[in-house]
Amino acid sequence: MPSADDSPARLDRVTVAVLLVAALALLVRVVALGERTVHWDEGRVGYWTLRFLATGVFEYRPVAGGPFLYVVDRAVFAALGTSDATARLVVAAVGGLAPLVALVFRGRLRGVETVLLAAVLGASPLFVYYSRFLRADVPLAVFALLAVACCYRAVDTGSKRGLYAAGLAVGLAATTSAFFVGYVACWGVAAALTFDHYRLLGEGAVARERLATAERALRARGRDVASAVGLALAVVLFFYAPRAGGGEGPGLWKPTTFPQVVDAAFAGTVAKFVGVRVVGRRHDGTHPFLPFVRDYAEVLAAVSLVVVGLAAVAFLRDRYGTREPRPIVAFHAYWAGASLFVFPVVTEVSAPWVALHTLVALAVPAAVGAGALVRLGRRAAARDDAASVAAVVVLALALTGHVGAVTASNVYASPSPENPMVHYAQPADDLNPLIEDVSVAIEGNDGTDVVFYGERFVDGYRADADRPPVNDEWGNRLPLPWYFERVGAETDGVYDAAALDERASTPPVVVADPNARSTLDSRLEGTTRGPTASRSGTGKSSST
Repeated sequence: MPSADDSPARLDRVTVAVLLVAALALLVRVVALGERTVHWDEGRVGYWTLRFLATGVFEYRPVAGGPFLYVVDRAVFAALGTSDATARLVVAAVGGLAPLVALVFRGRLRGVETVLLAAVLGASPLFVYYSRFLRADVPLAVFALLAVACCYRAVDTGSKRGLYAAGLAVGLAATTSAFFVGYVACWGVAAALTFDHYRLLGEGAVARERLATAERALRARGRDVASAVGLALAVVLFFYAPRAGGGEGPGLWKPTTFPQVVDAAFAGTVAKFVGVRVVGRRHDGTHPFLPFVRDYAEVLAAVSLVVVGLAAVAFLRDRYGTREPRPIVAFHAYWAGASLFVFPVVTEVSAPWVALHTLVALAVPAAVGAGALVRLGRRAAARDDAASVAAVVVLALALTGHVGAVTASNVYASPSPENPMVHYAQPADDLNPLIEDVSVAIEGNDGTDVVFYGERFVDGYRADADRPPVNDEWGNRLPLPWYFERVGAETDGVYDAAALDERASTPPVVVADPNARSTLDSRLEGTTRGPTASRSGTGKSSST
């Protein structure tokens, strides 16, 4: 439990320190935010958001992820324009403000632990990298952690605001990603194991009394709990509700279709999720587990070893080395442990960003472990134990040095297959010069601006402005559709050379597989061959 160092003056210092950490966290996330070429997944989200902006039509599609980024980024694009930086700005802002969540934990953390939790959330390399990335994993992790913190606050203080904030945070988390289901599973496992943890420590009566107290509090505050649940459902309704634009069908802003909108936002969302993510997940009915767990562990070891180590120390110390165990340490440790098995099951691809969902749970026990190291140094200094102080300082420098080295070498460096935080579909090339050339080439063109050539890009492709495509051929085009849509290019595709010859005029830009060069060179005489764009670690490339 919190110690005496949580005096009013200390509270002020803690708040200032956390605000400074948050300011630095924002800075490291927004600097050069648009320098890296967008990843395959970023290009997909960006393109579909542009289509939503242009047509006003939107509906939840499980294959596209949760609606949070599409709805929020549409407003950002309308206000600030479209670029790689503005596309990532929302995620960067959420990630940069994540250290402020530490302040909500102050009822259960000591002052120094609060600041250290802010530092873990603000400086962990994996958090920094994917806060500069157009995926909803960081918003999900931050909203989920905030929901747990607000629940603590509501239980500890009886605060109505805590309950309502928890409802808002849960609602937002549910709109970000299907991974939210994994969080619910992890929380259930962690709660059960934490109760058993204290039963085994001979604190079963205390744990049961706490559960009974919480139950009585919920019953006494039934109206507030219902309001918080209603707030969460309202958030879910707003984001998952379909938008009809100017077309037919139910839409959030069409009052006469409100019953259909509610049905689509709740029953329709569940049906779609089950149909795509459960029933239709794998055609052969199999899903790799141990390889995913191995990849998961390798990422954590490579880029988050400090957080993992500090959290392990805190858990073992709480479990075996103290007479006053802290439920917050056990719960978050068990949450992290459950996530090591839950997320390799719920994810469809083995990607570094999945490890974020363990790292966010480890952040709290890691802060407690780091706090224990700080107190050890203070006690050694009070005893004038120079050797112990030196050992603590060396250890602290080694830990922070590791974090700094990982950040410097992996977060801002050019993407490469050797970077453990980079997913293989990240282009290794800077496409901005290419897009500038394309923008110049299509200026004043009347008709199709860009033609994709060959079965790799065309076979099975179907264009639909209201329902962006999801097939493999369109996926092979990524991330180029995001860039072409931004410059207003009109695109088309031809399956073979005969179809290209039948066109009335040669398009300014042709995108093709490098293997097609011998076929196209004779047909595109006088044109300039652009660079070959490759994805890190794939060996696949496309020439433009």
